[in-house]
Amino acid sequence: MKPKAGDEPHWHRLRQGVYLGYRPSKKKAGGTWFARFYDADANRNARKRLGDYGTLSGHEVYKQAKADAETWADTVESGGERARDMVTVKDACEAYLEQKPGSIAEGVFRRHVYDDPIAKVMLDKLRRHHLKAWRKRLEQAPALVTRTKDPEKKRMKQRSQSTVNRDMVPLRAALGLVLKSGAPNTDAAWQEALRPFKGADRRRELYLDRDERKKLIKATCDEARPFIRALCLLPLRPGALAGLKVSDFDKRTRALTIGKDKNGNPRQLTIPQTTADFFELQVEDKLPAASIFSRTGGAAWNKDTWKHPIKDAVAEAGLPGAAAAYTLRHSVITDLIRARLPILTVAQLSGTSVAMIEKHYGHLVRDDAEDALATLAL
Repeated sequence: MKPKAGDEPHWHRLRQGVYLGYRPSKKKAGGTWFARFYDADANRNARKRLGDYGTLSGHEVYKQAKADAETWADTVESGGERARDMVTVKDACEAYLEQKPGSIAEGVFRRHVYDDPIAKVMLDKLRRHHLKAWRKRLEQAPALVTRTKDPEKKRMKQRSQSTVNRDMVPLRAALGLVLKSGAPNTDAAWQEALRPFKGADRRRELYLDRDERKKLIKATCDEARPFIRALCLLPLRPGALAGLKVSDFDKRTRALTIGKDKNGNPRQLTIPQTTADFFELQVEDKLPAASIFSRTGGAAWNKDTWKHPIKDAVAEAGLPGAAAAYTLRHSVITDLIRARLPILTVAQLSGTSVAMIEKHYGHLVRDDAEDALATLAL
């Protein structure tokens, strides 16, 4: 192709209103690709420079330019081009945190994205190989076992596949808000580099029965005992329990609203009278905005403050050393399954999906099914 007058690209129609353009260079081999979209509402054409795709060769150049042009056109058609101040991967992460402030993602971005080369990669230039390299660095980064400012007391361990899976989720979510998934098996398929390891989340095996949980509560210090007892009464995630405010509990109807949780969707539980009586004691003389379960001084519990009292209580009660806050949630859910409560109801109470309940607790249901079938023997 020869350059056109006025440096106008050669245009190829991809679909109605969407065109892919190519402008040959006057000084060297190759050229620059463009995308054009006709905005019927504004009665004008929008144009975007895609670049020269110097890292690709042969037919891959056209395939990638075509995919990028269609992605950009879809973005414009669905509400406008990406904000001009959102240029890099770091910008996308910060925009994500504006929608979900104070989330776990903030810590993941701070530890594994902002100081990493991936942070400066332009969103328009982001390719699968960038994220594959980031993922490799993440897998090789040791996981912190103890959080302390004393470098001599810090202990590290090899990062497990399940931890890698969890740490990839926030970046995948942030990029998913501003980028369309690339065509499969191409370098534009950025999402493929962030696919989770299969089978990394093993079924939880450690279970504490009711007597062991009573021992744990008794061995817990006075400050943390109400929080630990609540974990033994309800199948909630520790973070969701710690986030409960006084206003979330209605004493009259015994309704408890779970607002801050992993799935992000508020839900309401009606708790039994004995549990409601316990909650009434916790909210007594507290303002509506106060935490139901708080530390001395009024601060809410978090993963860095509840783990030490639990670890001390586990040792004091002579329980398995691996027992943690999530062990209590697992134990409560196990008891609900054993009580023959429908899986859907257990999933709703615990704020998770039926698929996750079946994955981690399906073996209990199968055992109960076998027992039920045994009763049919003639």
